[in-house]
Amino acid sequence: MTSITHDCAGVNWQEAAELMRTAPLADRKPDVVRRCFENSDVVAFAWQDGRLVGMTRMLSDHTCQAVLYDLCVLPQAQGTGVGRQLMKAALKRCDAPSVVLWAVPGKEGFYEKFGFRPMLTAMANFADPESSRLQGYIR
Repeated sequence: MTSITHDCAGVNWQEAAELMRTAPLADRKPDVVRRCFENSDVVAFAWQDGRLVGMTRMLSDHTCQAVLYDLCVLPQAQGTGVGRQLMKAALKRCDAPSVVLWAVPGKEGFYEKFGFRPMLTAMANFADPESSRLQGYIR
């Protein structure tokens, strides 16, 4: 059984960083992961038998727009509904009428199930453009 929590209390940030790395989503230091989640407006953590198996976060202006980031699920828990539970939990807590996200290439179909559609234009200014290009985020 999966339980969802909505605060950062009790999260082992080493475990969270490892989850992001193995999902695979990103390779971030535990303190960076902690700061990202603690500074977010909405967080959701998925737990199974006391183990962190998934997480996501959102930023919001609480009026017009929100952005969903870092939805990740351990590989062995992918396809079991954990990601769907995290999406529903985060979207339910969101108070903005429009939500955008940055999908890992190849995962767009998952987000389409929640009403997300490709945008006609999107641009980004990356600190490391070459790494972002190699990861498939930019042309």
